[in-house]
Amino acid sequence: MDLSTPPTERELRAIVAPVLGIEPGRIEPDANLVMLGLSSLEIMRLVSRWRKARVPVQFDALVAEPTLKGWLAHFASLAPAVPSDPGAA
Repeated sequence: MDLSTPPTERELRAIVAPVLGIEPGRIEPDANLVMLGLSSLEIMRLVSRWRKARVPVQFDALVAEPTLKGWLAHFASLAPAVPSDPGAA
């Protein structure tokens, strides 16, 4: 999995599910990951992995909205405002 770019919902499920000990498909987009068993220490470990890959994820943002949907919104907010086509002016 490429950690240098923000993860997709499917990738987030694949990352979080083993920590929770459940199948990825059982994690609903609005499910509270903390209530499912994800600890703040585990969230910090994920943040550390992404930061090492130069994804400037913020621990506080993930803890404030501990759902796949919330995390995806945070990752989307980190995306640079650049054209998707490198040849675009």
